[in-house]
Parts: sequence; C-alpha cells; structure tokens
Amino acid sequence: MRRIVTLPEAESAAGTGEAAHFRALEQLYAGAPINRLFASRLDILAPGHARITFETGEEYFHAAGATHGTLYFKMLDDAAFYAANSLVSDRFLLTTGFNLHFTKPLRKGKVIAEGRWVSGKRRVFVAEAHLQDEEGEEIGRGTGTFMRSHIALSGLAGYRVPE
Repeated sequence: MRRIVTLPEAESAAGTGEAAHFRALEQLYAGAPINRLFASRLDILAPGHARITFETGEEYFHAAGATHGTLYFKMLDDAAFYAANSLVSDRFLLTTGFNLHFTKPLRKGKVIAEGRWVSGKRRVFVAEAHLQDEEGEEIGRGTGTFMRSHIALSGLAGYRVPE
C-alpha cells in the first residue's frame, strides 16, 4: 500500500531553482571528505526522494566475512538525510536520531540506498531509507530525524548551484 504525502510548499524552490538545488546537494555530497573512503553516487530524483548507489567488497567486511554495519548506517543515513534536505533550500540539516534494522547480511556487489521524506515541514523532518542488494532484496532499513541547523547551505564550499 502506497502512502500519499504532501510535500512542504515553501521549503524548496520551484522549477529550475529546485533542480539547481538538487544538483548543488549532489555536488556537496560528492565533495564530502568522508566519501573518499566510501565511493558512492548520490542522485536526488524528486523532492523528498534520494538514491545512493555504491559497491561493497571485502575491504568493508567484518571478521565474519560480511559488510560491516558502518556501511549500512552511513548509506541509510545519507539517503534519508538528502531526501529531507532536498526540501530545504537554505539550511543544512543535522541528523538528530537514526533507528537502523539489519535484515540480511551483505557480501559483495552493487547496493542501492533509497531515501524518502516521511513528515515534517518546518524545523524537524523525518525520512526513511532502505538498502537493496543487486538481486533486489532488502538488506537493511532505517528511519531518521533531521533538524534544521544554523548552517547556511550557500556558505558551504561544496554546495555549488550549477550555472
């Protein structure tokens, strides 16, 4: 059963401004130093909808031979975060809480983290995310809360609106 949600009206610019905001957030993500350790790609598909694609391999395994939970959390948090921040064009959001469920061990391969905004229109936003392996099976899911910060997106070096 699909949920129907109403997106915040005033939180993201309309038309080309919205697309420019999405591309600037994608550049912010790509330029974050942490992503040198976790090669991945962010695509903001629509207001409140973000996708991260990445590969996992033995370099991310714990002692029992499967991907460590660190990678699950990082990609779920990022997908949910960017889904929420796609609705806010002036401020950087901060993760204030995240609940994570591991549903299947992950060995190697391509993984997709899909994040979607759930609720919140002003100060606090809720978004959820899930991870799918290359067979399309869910391997993890999570829900996060994100709060509007005092950090202006326009003041961050990586946030560049394309010309």
